[in-house]
Amino acid sequence: MSKASAVPPIHDITTDVTNPPEFVAITPLCEGAPNSIAYEGGEVTKQQLEAYPEIKTQLLPQPANEVYIAAEKAIEALGWERVNDGALPNTLEATDTTAWFGFKDDVVIRLTAKSDDTLVDIRSKSRVGKSDLGKNAERIETFMAELRNQLGYH
Repeated sequence: MSKASAVPPIHDITTDVTNPPEFVAITPLCEGAPNSIAYEGGEVTKQQLEAYPEIKTQLLPQPANEVYIAAEKAIEALGWERVNDGALPNTLEATDTTAWFGFKDDVVIRLTAKSDDTLVDIRSKSRVGKSDLGKNAERIETFMAELRNQLGYH
């Protein structure tokens, strides 16, 4: 419960609050879920920026195709279920099922080429619950660490 009072009561975290990565492939799997797939913005954005200032777009010094392959490997290493059908170009979508209660949280990773570098944006969202107890921010950080590991950073 101490964790619940330390984090804002939000369940949708993204590295890009002005243009969050869009769920497409996962949308049919979320039919009937209590939490909408749409990004709410407003107060949610304000609370996220205050609680998680470190959650922001990452710039990696590799081309997008290399980062994409590493992202696929990171998703696999983390044990997330990849959802491919209908995903946007340079975008990966996956579902992480929490160990404790079996809640399904969805993740979308968007890669944007910038010269020879790649901008990485991630959005992690819970299908159920008002507060994620900080899990989505933690998931984004865990993914970025695993992505860097797959790219050979140590």
